[in-house]
Amino acid sequence: MTGFKRVAVLLGGLSAEREVSLVSGRACAKALRDEGFDVVEIDAGHDLAERLRQAKAEAAFNALHGRWGEDGCVQGVLELMQIPYTHSGVLASALAMHKERAKDAFRGAGIPVVPSMVVDRREASARHVMEPPYVIKPVNEGSSVGVYIIRKGDNRPPAALGSGEWALSNAMMVEEYVPGRELTVAVMGDRALAVTEIVPKTAFYDYDAKYAPGGSEHVVPAKIPDVVRDEALALAERAHAALGCRGVSRADFRYDDTNGRGRLIVLEVNTQPGMTPTSLVPEQAAYTGMSFRKLVRWILEDASCDR
Repeated sequence: MTGFKRVAVLLGGLSAEREVSLVSGRACAKALRDEGFDVVEIDAGHDLAERLRQAKAEAAFNALHGRWGEDGCVQGVLELMQIPYTHSGVLASALAMHKERAKDAFRGAGIPVVPSMVVDRREASARHVMEPPYVIKPVNEGSSVGVYIIRKGDNRPPAALGSGEWALSNAMMVEEYVPGRELTVAVMGDRALAVTEIVPKTAFYDYDAKYAPGGSEHVVPAKIPDVVRDEALALAERAHAALGCRGVSRADFRYDDTNGRGRLIVLEVNTQPGMTPTSLVPEQAAYTGMSFRKLVRWILEDASCDR
């Protein structure tokens, strides 16, 4: 049992994933109220520190997604104010959010990743910087925001990358495209929960497939060979540990079973997984017998500083 009574749920925020965070945060706030906590919801803007002081919260449940909430910035504010908080700490959050730095950590731990490079979006827009097929994505965004798949035969990368209206990071990660199936594994504490296969209704698992009702089908447990399941569970735990994650995280994979292959590739680790009605971590928790309320309570009870 935690000694926390008054809890600030941080939601919304300043990133491109603001709308999803609002849904996640409201769902978590309701679950905590149902569990008997005194909850104040704080839309995390530039006045976050002052809002936290006014709230007199004993702990912060971080339901933010994307930059400023998931990349170590808010975690640093909470450390400075000595308010216990959920999920990963400053370093793990910053590492995981920067996809190329995360890959460096994965490579050092012997975790399988694909070749990649970081280039300016304008360079990526002007020419093929890698032999197609490949994927272009902002190096420090989440939820498949700003992701493009460049396929064999495409004459050039998307012109949108060079647009003056581009509102995301200028730094883009270009990586080899891995065919096959989309898998994901939640890690809770230091234990992997299950393997879910994601079958998007769109061309790939983009923002709409992630969050729109009916945007994708989640198959849990994934219909994969036992040896692949066991490897995915182990790799998720190793990736969580390699970055120094805390609380709940979620590792995303490509399982390339084309042409007789059977390779698993780690794409990234999410330190602030979605907690919406269509989210993957609550589904995996439910598969193991844990209700949404109990999951949210566990995440809160794990809160601390010095994470």
